[in-house]
Amino acid sequence: MTDGAARTGRRRRLSFETRLMVTIVAIVSVVLVIITTLTSAVISNVLEEQLNERVSSSARDVVEMINRSMTAPESAALALDRKPIDPGFLFVYESPSTGETTGAVVDEDRVVVELDEAQVQDALADAAGPGGAHTIVIEGLGSYRVIDVGEGTTAIMGLPTAEVQATIGRLWRTIIFATIGGMLLLGIATTLVIRAGLRPLRAVAETATRVAQQPLDQGAVSIDERVPEAEADPRNEIGQVGAALNTLLDHVESSLHARQRNEELMRRFVADASHELRTPLASIRGYSELSLRDPSLSDNTEQALERIQAQSIRMTSLVEDLLLLARLDEGQEIVLGAVDLTQLAVEALADQQAAGPDHAWSVDVPEEPVVIAGDRGRLTQVIANLLANARTHTPEGTHVELGLRLEGEGGATRAVLTVHDDGPGIDADLQRELFTRFVRGDRSRARRTGGTGLGLSIAKAIVEAHHGEISVHSAPGDTTFEVRLPARPAS
Repeated sequence: MTDGAARTGRRRRLSFETRLMVTIVAIVSVVLVIITTLTSAVISNVLEEQLNERVSSSARDVVEMINRSMTAPESAALALDRKPIDPGFLFVYESPSTGETTGAVVDEDRVVVELDEAQVQDALADAAGPGGAHTIVIEGLGSYRVIDVGEGTTAIMGLPTAEVQATIGRLWRTIIFATIGGMLLLGIATTLVIRAGLRPLRAVAETATRVAQQPLDQGAVSIDERVPEAEADPRNEIGQVGAALNTLLDHVESSLHARQRNEELMRRFVADASHELRTPLASIRGYSELSLRDPSLSDNTEQALERIQAQSIRMTSLVEDLLLLARLDEGQEIVLGAVDLTQLAVEALADQQAAGPDHAWSVDVPEEPVVIAGDRGRLTQVIANLLANARTHTPEGTHVELGLRLEGEGGATRAVLTVHDDGPGIDADLQRELFTRFVRGDRSRARRTGGTGLGLSIAKAIVEAHHGEISVHSAPGDTTFEVRLPARPAS
């Protein structure tokens, strides 16, 4: 993964709440840093200006004192001894009589201390620059703000900058601590406000998740989940999302109810039509059988009657299947009782061996009976249907194996019935709709007999009526239908 892709992945992993909070804190932090920097610069300039004023004022006093004296002092120390001056005052002076440059400083006890030659030279070297107030550094004394008031001679006066630097340092520490505290308070407040503001969106997401977990594709459906009214206030933007979802759920629920009503009407129509068609079909079949007994029939008439009889039988089978599906959809036709699946499997396989002697048949069932709660007749129909499909949709010589086993323990025990064959397999696209009504396997297997395409859909309806599952896995040479049914506990 490239660096750009990695950064994109990290951005995507951050939640909207986190990104919003980080953005707000970052913007406020930048603003505070800018304000702090500007404030510190302004205050620093003000303090330096004040220090410059103090230096100028003290320098004027010293100059006036020297001017009032009848004789010029021989040294800087003598000049400072004539007038009390503020502690820290620095004076570097060139005597007009001797031409010697000396320096002195007033300590904290207002005692005048002479500078050594190296310190004087430091003051003179650092002060050798443009006029006006500027800062120099003297070894052993520190940083000073000085001005040169000499006219044709050396007279450098100044005050230490330690106090100004200490003030600026305290200001920076105060601002830093205040900024950190403010950012923590801002982060907490922003988190609380954002979480409170996004609470309606979480309610929307949770409601949508719960609705998505409901089976909406079949049966009677009622969507009781809604976004709470407190989180669906249409007067604000986020609440409008919750209100819109509630409106959508109301519409979906009404549409599902309408779909269910239509399905029930269609199911009832199919059941009623199938029931009504049974009588005329039985009459057609009866009359065709009775007419075939007439020895005076011509060959053409006899063939026509045989075709009528065959199609009436086929039509009767289709009607019976439709009626069965309609009743299964309504929860009818299932009569529960103790059913020995082992016995059903052996008997069904024996029937198919007689019907398909050109196939190789085998059965793998446990020695102990597998007893479940189910409808014996309908489960027999499921097994017979799966075996018949394996027989009719595979070529001669195909090996078909019927298996039965138990999985799980206690109340979670399930009976697993499998029908496996090594035939040509089922097309992958067909597998997805194999249990849909009127879907036939003609596209993938050679079919030698006619069919209605309802066999597997009936098997699925019967299995689901027993609260079970049916599935298929197929590849060339390996096709397995699996039926999983809840088994009755051993007790």
